[in-house]
Amino acid sequence: MDSTTEDRGPLLLISGEKDHTVPWAITHASCTKQARNTHHVTEIVEVPGRGHSLTIDSGWREVCGTALTFIQRFAHP
Repeated sequence: MDSTTEDRGPLLLISGEKDHTVPWAITHASCTKQARNTHHVTEIVEVPGRGHSLTIDSGWREVCGTALTFIQRFAHP
């Protein structure tokens, strides 16, 4: 993915604190690369106590709420 494209839009990366499939270091490296995009915001969130299955395990509402809050910040009326 071209990290400098104007077409990308805002990007939120969500990582589980206990994710061993895609650990924080990988998510953080992706965030660093994507943050080079000066056209749109790039943010990262680590969800405490969660593993890789963020949206299908118990507690999925918290993860979805985090994503929804991010989306609402950039929604156009």
